[in-house]
Amino acid sequence: MNSPSMDLDAASAPSALDAAESMTVPRAPRSGPEVFTLEQASVRVGGHLIWQDVSLSVHAGEFMAVLGPNGAGKSTLLKALLGLLPLSSGRISVLGAPVRRGNRAIGYLPQRRAFDADVRVRGRDIVRLGLDGARWGIPFPMLSLIWHGERGRAEERRLQEVIELVGAAAYADRPIGELSGGEQQRLLIAQALAPQPQILLLDEPFDSLDLRNQQAVSALIQRISQEQGITVLLVAHDVNPILPYLDRVLYLARGRAVLGTPAEVITSDRLSRLYGANIEVLHASDGRVVVVGQPEEVSYHANHAH
Repeated sequence: MNSPSMDLDAASAPSALDAAESMTVPRAPRSGPEVFTLEQASVRVGGHLIWQDVSLSVHAGEFMAVLGPNGAGKSTLLKALLGLLPLSSGRISVLGAPVRRGNRAIGYLPQRRAFDADVRVRGRDIVRLGLDGARWGIPFPMLSLIWHGERGRAEERRLQEVIELVGAAAYADRPIGELSGGEQQRLLIAQALAPQPQILLLDEPFDSLDLRNQQAVSALIQRISQEQGITVLLVAHDVNPILPYLDRVLYLARGRAVLGTPAEVITSDRLSRLYGANIEVLHASDGRVVVVGQPEEVSYHANHAH
């Protein structure tokens, strides 16, 4: 058996899958409005089936992690919600309407961007791109106030509001390249929040952050979700830093999906059925979840190329 690992991606996929089998995940046990839904949704990329027949709904104010092995389609799900990748079958809707590119109701933080130490752009101006990134050139606050009047003043107020919301006021005026990884990530989250979205999509926001910063950012995201009523989907490799803060998890593997609370989903029985192989979930004395699996890792779409 492979050595235990706290990373949920350590659970390897089996070598075969019954392509006709699909799993419909249960509806969220919340009474709030549905923020987005998938109905019998499937996606192909380059002719390869990534996931199929996925049906789920997510409600307002939920904080949810998207987990699974590499190649399972976690980032693909975010791209589908953003309207960047069309479904091959089924339906997807956001706030009751078909998906579309450039939806201001969705804030998006792509996989971690690294800022070189010599980048002199202020953290505040990085955040400002969430408000006026479509305009040409580097923003100048005073010119914005002169040219845009009350709109410019409203943008400055919003800018300061989100900087304070993520706890970055003390360093927002320093060059972004001088800041720590955790400080940079807070400012990037503020950038995604600047347009006042109803949904926040975060693609592996903890990459390169140490455990302390992962936990601090997790607590920050939970607080924002609860206080602002924002629905959060966070793609992660390791569930442990965020486990105490989550409402539910969506686990993708072998082209299928299962959704529920962490206690419902991250179990030996549930993951073994999802993978079609023996997967063992262990609970360490310090509260960590450890997932181990013995099968040879083979990506789902590698066996179902067309």
